[in-house]
Amino acid sequence: MIHTDIYYWYGLSAMVYVITCWIFSAVRGFHNCGTPKERRDYIWPDRKMQVTIYLCATILLPYVLNPHSEAAWLLMKSYFPCTYYFYCGSMMFCFFGSVKQWKMWKTANLIAALITAIAIMPFVIHAWWPSGVLSAESIKVCNIVVIVVSIIMIVYSGVAMWQVWQWMKIARDVNYSNPEDFPTEYAHRVWSAPIVLTPLLWPAYIFDSPKIMAVLCIPLAAFNIILLLTVMPVWRRTAILSDVGEAEAVIDDGPDELAEERTNRIAAEIELFVDTEAAYLDPHLKLEQVIERCSFSRSYVSRVFQERFGGFSDYVNGLRVAYYERYIAQHPNSSAETAAEASGFTSAKAYLKAKERLSQS
Repeated sequence: MIHTDIYYWYGLSAMVYVITCWIFSAVRGFHNCGTPKERRDYIWPDRKMQVTIYLCATILLPYVLNPHSEAAWLLMKSYFPCTYYFYCGSMMFCFFGSVKQWKMWKTANLIAALITAIAIMPFVIHAWWPSGVLSAESIKVCNIVVIVVSIIMIVYSGVAMWQVWQWMKIARDVNYSNPEDFPTEYAHRVWSAPIVLTPLLWPAYIFDSPKIMAVLCIPLAAFNIILLLTVMPVWRRTAILSDVGEAEAVIDDGPDELAEERTNRIAAEIELFVDTEAAYLDPHLKLEQVIERCSFSRSYVSRVFQERFGGFSDYVNGLRVAYYERYIAQHPNSSAETAAEASGFTSAKAYLKAKERLSQS
């Protein structure tokens, strides 16, 4: 009786984990809001990937339904070290490389997915097939493959961590007119995920212990819910990390007259695009968009922003704050949220932050 009760808890713990994966997939699959629908070009491609990845936990059902099965246990204990590092690496590349870098890493991600699928598939077939399909020798070989692939995916995840860290270093407030466009806090949480999860992924496999697995499934399930709550504000947490890898050119100003003339031209082009054409009303305006409209390099444009306008972010948000005040005067019955969004801010909170920052500068 005690033996049966123990296995009951093993299956129940696994079920809790699988259910949280299904909840994650359902919420991420069906939850959306107006902004993503209106601005699909601004949404990263990781929503579908997250749904697919979390639905993969369905393959663990043989263990949930029959934790006595040796074949189901082989699948359960191999699943986490074999797949989770791939999941972490893929989602980091996908989320933070949403605009430019993602295409660069797409092929590598597909290859990693194929390697992971090949490694885990024998155990999936073995667990789902009523009588099993693997011999004792085959199981030994498959275990070796799982370990090797897990190590490869650790390296893959490490490369993703390194790349995201580089993107975080590149991302500076001066590149974004709305700081919310770069989710620094989210980036740090996701970046540390492989490190945090490592103590939860290996013990059950190393000690071949269903009891350890039953205990570890609970924090892994909790991690699913925490991650879901973290990524829920979809469009406000979009990470558009500009590819700013180009080397900054050394500026040789030459004669003062030429330097002044060039500065005036750049300043005029900036004002035409940002102010006259009201580009500042775009809540996701980036420095790169302004550079594309100017006839000069990033180095020159950045310098003029700093010297003439006090910096890209301060200049754009100064125009937005002024527009907000005019909007409120013309629409006294409007809410602060409506006025802020009409003025190019993502929220009233963003408006207050920008105004406070401008008053201190």
